[in-house]
This record gives sequence, C-alpha cells and structure tokens, in this order.
Amino acid sequence: MSTHVSVNTYTHTVTYVTQQMIRSLKEIIKWTGLDPNRLFGSWETIESGIFTWLGSRHLQLVTLEIFNPRTDVLIGRWDFELNYSYGSEDDGSMWVDTDAIRYALAKCGAIPSTCDYQIKVQNANGAATVSGWSSTTWRSTEGFMMHSVGTTIGANSLGSQASYWRKVS
Repeated sequence: MSTHVSVNTYTHTVTYVTQQMIRSLKEIIKWTGLDPNRLFGSWETIESGIFTWLGSRHLQLVTLEIFNPRTDVLIGRWDFELNYSYGSEDDGSMWVDTDAIRYALAKCGAIPSTCDYQIKVQNANGAATVSGWSSTTWRSTEGFMMHSVGTTIGANSLGSQASYWRKVS
C-alpha cells in the first residue's frame, strides 16, 4: 500500500504575500503620517482583489498613489511589482523586509499630512472582476523619478520588488 500526500503551497504563498503586501502599504501610510483609517475601512476589498489576482497570476503591480486632494496632483508613489518566478517552489522561505521600506521612506522626503492616497492595481488581460474594484486613471509621474528599493517580499516562487517615485529637484 502506498500513500500520496500533496500540499498546495501556492495557496499558502498567495495568502502570505497578500498579507505582507497590505502590511507594507499600511506601514508606508502610517510612517508617512497619513491616516490609515481609510485603509482599514477598505481592507477586505483590497485583500480580496490582491488575493484573487495573485492566485490567478494576473496581478502585475500594486500602487499607492499619494496626492494633494485639492489639486489631485501626485505628491509621491510606491509601486510593488510582482514576480511569479522569483525563487523556487521548493524553497519554503517566506520573508518581508519592512526595514528596507522604512529606510527608503527616509530618503524620499516628507509627505504633507493633508495628502490623501489611493491603492491601485495593474492586472494582465483576462483578470477576474472583483467586487469593490473598478477601472481607474493613473496620476501623471511627469517630473518624478522612480527609485528601486529592491525585493521586499519573497515567498517560494513569488516575490515583489518595491519602488518609490520622488519629484525631481
């Protein structure tokens, strides 16, 4: 008699990366002095979208746009680009580097507490519709420069590289 055991590690990976992605967004919002309460009110919607699109491998980019609510002009932006061939399925390691994000925040400059923010995603064609999410337009990054932070979330074959956008002086 033989026994066969299998574990769907990709589901565990997707769950972990979803949680760490939202945690990273929350930390950026909190550490820049913005109000995290709006994030908490949308937590389930954000989690559902990220989890669904990571699971189907349609999620390409998660973005935090920080903007002036009076002028609707971009003040700063954080991107988390997904990599579905980051490591090995058999690796088993799962990690997040919020210290790298905190260090990058110190370099990107102060954000006025009067700013507002939106979380946006970019998906590949064919992504499922998720309740609470809709199409959107992106604020212009003209006059900004993107700076790479490096990989800040890693879990088996799934990784996320963070970048921030800062106004060119």
